[in-house]
Amino acid sequence: MVSATKQGPDPAVPPGGPAHEPATESFPEQPGGHHRPEHHNAPEHTDARTAGFQRLSFLARIWQRRALIVSLRVARLVRTGFRKFLPALRYMGRALHRRWRRSLQFRTVLTTLLLAITSFAVVGAYLSNQIANNLFQERLTQAESETRYNVKQVQDTFDGAQVTDQSSVITLVYDTLNAVEGRGSVIQRRYVFEAMPEQTKPRNRWVESRASDQLTVSVIPPELRKAVQESGKDQYWASTVIPVGTEDRPGIAVGNKVTFNGTVYELYLIYDLNTAQQTLNEIQSVLWAGGAVLVLMIGAIAWYVTRNVVSPVSHAAMVSEKLAAGQLQERMVVRGEDEVARLGASFNHMAASLQEQITQLATLSQMQQRFVSDVSHELRTPLTTVRMAAEVLYDARDDFDPINKRSAELLYNQVERFQSLLSDLLEISRFDAGVAMLDAEPEDILQVVAHVIEGATPVAAEYGSKIILSAPAGAIIVEMDARRIDRILRNLILNAVEHGEGKPVTVSVGASQTAVGIAVRDHGIGMAPAEAARVFDRFWRADPARARTTGGSGLGLSIAMEDTKLHNGWLQAWGKKGSGANFRLTLPLRQGEEIDKSPVQLEPEDITIPGETDNRNMLVLEAGTPLAPAASKDTP
Repeated sequence: MVSATKQGPDPAVPPGGPAHEPATESFPEQPGGHHRPEHHNAPEHTDARTAGFQRLSFLARIWQRRALIVSLRVARLVRTGFRKFLPALRYMGRALHRRWRRSLQFRTVLTTLLLAITSFAVVGAYLSNQIANNLFQERLTQAESETRYNVKQVQDTFDGAQVTDQSSVITLVYDTLNAVEGRGSVIQRRYVFEAMPEQTKPRNRWVESRASDQLTVSVIPPELRKAVQESGKDQYWASTVIPVGTEDRPGIAVGNKVTFNGTVYELYLIYDLNTAQQTLNEIQSVLWAGGAVLVLMIGAIAWYVTRNVVSPVSHAAMVSEKLAAGQLQERMVVRGEDEVARLGASFNHMAASLQEQITQLATLSQMQQRFVSDVSHELRTPLTTVRMAAEVLYDARDDFDPINKRSAELLYNQVERFQSLLSDLLEISRFDAGVAMLDAEPEDILQVVAHVIEGATPVAAEYGSKIILSAPAGAIIVEMDARRIDRILRNLILNAVEHGEGKPVTVSVGASQTAVGIAVRDHGIGMAPAEAARVFDRFWRADPARARTTGGSGLGLSIAMEDTKLHNGWLQAWGKKGSGANFRLTLPLRQGEEIDKSPVQLEPEDITIPGETDNRNMLVLEAGTPLAPAASKDTP
């Protein structure tokens, strides 16, 4: 209860009298009879107040700066910590993402946990909401019933009261409201008793307001007060918060009107819902604890089940990887008779069958390789003798009659062809046996290209073709086995001349920072994409009906591919029916480096190479043309 005292002017001092003069203060006389009065006037008080304001302003600025410094330091610490933890968070994110992609068990268990957590959260929220609503409705129904009963008793007590003085009225109201408060009941009731404002008989308001301990009319929601004030005898309620000791508790405020001695009062009974809130909290704790235990149990069950299913699959994947690596003796462990056991047995049967077939094929391949090698070596001696005899007959063919002369020529040519075939078979046998070695040294590949073109020029003249070289100026140093590169290029150029139908053959050279590319382009009969994919197979011909008198042994491109693999390079073919073919050889400049892109394109644009239009030499070779440096094609 707050009381206020109103202070009026002193009646002994008239207005405008000495009371409005500056006050003086008398001090006791000093020794010697001197009396020294001091005047405390308004300017001195004003200066002191101004100094106080300045000091407060100075302190406020200091504290503002200190707060700014502290906030900057906190922001710096947060930024530093974020920078330090950000790599760790990124690493954890990448690790989880990698684990998610690679582990079926992890993905299954995590998905099950997420679905279980979502389901329990939804069900738990729904149950908690239903329980809270039921508890609240139960307490609300009980509060409304008790309020009607107690308000009726209060109104009956006020109507039957025979009191006239204010003290008796206050005592009666206090005793009646204390009886309504109902201490010790299940739902603790508190009250707020307030006279309605703006009544026409203020003299009858002998009791302005009453309330339980620590309560004021401010705990009543304004909407509830407005509804009670504007109603007749209706009863209204609203949720509120009531202070009890040092804590705030949820409650229900139920309002009615009562009259006493002609004055209308608002009577609010407030019910404490702390017991119901505690019950709800305990139920929610049990729900969440039970949900957490169930989620963990579901996660453990999912992990166990998926482990039993995924483990055999993981074991099968590991065994298959070992089989692919050549460990053909690896097998799966089979337990039981279920589907996984049948899968393991089928897998082991398949692995055993594959091992048997691979072993048979390896044995057969070794026998074939040994047979080819042995036959090739055994044929060299009689072939040398036959070749010497064929050369003698070939040299003396002019002394023979036409039939014997033609026979000597055919014998000589076929012995040469047989010699070439035998050399190719020996080379293939070396590749198959794995004894082919690379003797790489840094050399200028343009000199190798020029040497091959010079040797192929007479053959091109026989077919009526021209060999056109398009290469950059200067040298291109490559770590290579010059003998094998010479053989590759000779095969490509001679094949282009043979199938070029007398049209020009273009040899284009290009280089980058890591690789060198050589493209051999002819404009002859060409080949289909399916034929280009098989052109490097052994003894393969695009036209099976073609006579064996044309073309080589059928092993030249196969040997060229093996030589290219020894250099860690690329050998690719492109063809189109009626438009010719293009073979591209790509080699790393240094051994051990990987090739990302070839400097020349596989699908040709005649002799134009994108990005290499400047500083290139072009040389057209025919029979009898000396191989000498040519001027740039841009030179008039």
